[in-house]
Amino acid sequence: MYRIGLGYDIHRLDVDRDLIIGGVKIPHVTGLVGHSDADVLIHAIIDAMFGALALGDIGTHFPDTDEKYKGISSILLLQHAYRLIQEEGYVINNLDCNIIAQAPKMKPHIPAMQKELAKHLGIDVNLISIKAKTNEQMDAVGEKKAIEANAVVMLRKKD
Repeated sequence: MYRIGLGYDIHRLDVDRDLIIGGVKIPHVTGLVGHSDADVLIHAIIDAMFGALALGDIGTHFPDTDEKYKGISSILLLQHAYRLIQEEGYVINNLDCNIIAQAPKMKPHIPAMQKELAKHLGIDVNLISIKAKTNEQMDAVGEKKAIEANAVVMLRKKD
């Protein structure tokens, strides 16, 4: 049996924050603002995984009102979310993701993101597609005020 989930996230950019996307720290003058490390890609992936099995969303499992998640690495949230998926008897068949950012350029960092995600999910890197897009200088993303991501995950029942 297969299950498909869709995830989305957006965070605004500000100075004095690290820019971490896909578990990779990217050198840039601004970073994403959030309760955790604000890793927009991982948050979209987590929501996609939870959505595939109708387990709620990232805010249900990791509320921004809980101080234990303040500044936490989204990698830890991803690992916890994937354990829940595995407990339900599923594994990741594949991931397809988009990062939408006007700046910085994401393409040079995608192989490192794929490697980092594959390592923490225990899957092959070729099961993870990450694409980089811009918003052609339109809206908050295009004006370099935010970065967004979306992800689709296909889960399959363990053999």
